[in-house]
Amino acid sequence: MKTLDDLQNDMRTAFLDGAPGMLVSATVWISAAMAFLRIGAEQGIWTLLIGGGLIHPVTTIVLKLIGQTAKASQGNPLNVLAFASTIWLIVCCVLAYGLSRANVAWFFPAMMLTIGSRFLIFHTLFGLRLYWFCGGALIVAGYLCAALHMPPALTAFIGGGLEATFAVLLLVTRRRIAAAV
Repeated sequence: MKTLDDLQNDMRTAFLDGAPGMLVSATVWISAAMAFLRIGAEQGIWTLLIGGGLIHPVTTIVLKLIGQTAKASQGNPLNVLAFASTIWLIVCCVLAYGLSRANVAWFFPAMMLTIGSRFLIFHTLFGLRLYWFCGGALIVAGYLCAALHMPPALTAFIGGGLEATFAVLLLVTRRRIAAAV
């Protein structure tokens, strides 16, 4: 029987600690902010929703291009947790879109809360404490952006900036651990 650490190591190895996916996600957030500013609110919202749906396939391509499997071992029960959290994410995207019908400024903060809370699950998937901090930062930022009535595009830029920052931290941490071994 494999230990939880073995299963998490399998996930970390297959997905490079989740850093490439987080970088792709950061790019989607920034693209959504740009679309919001340059084209319009609805286009910014749909950029995040459609782009968000493409994060996993694009990340898989990126990982394969750099020689990673982009797939955890068959039978790893953490795959089921990842899938379940994806279903939860889709449901929350529908809720965030519904909120945007009442007030467009609520969409990006709601998505920050959604993504932030999903990253808390990633702590279990990858066994990396940094996901607690990333999730917490997105949750707090989402709340503050809503409470302070920040412009939607700025909120999306903040979401993308936070994800990009934590993705770099994940890569740096991974590199330091690899160098120490």
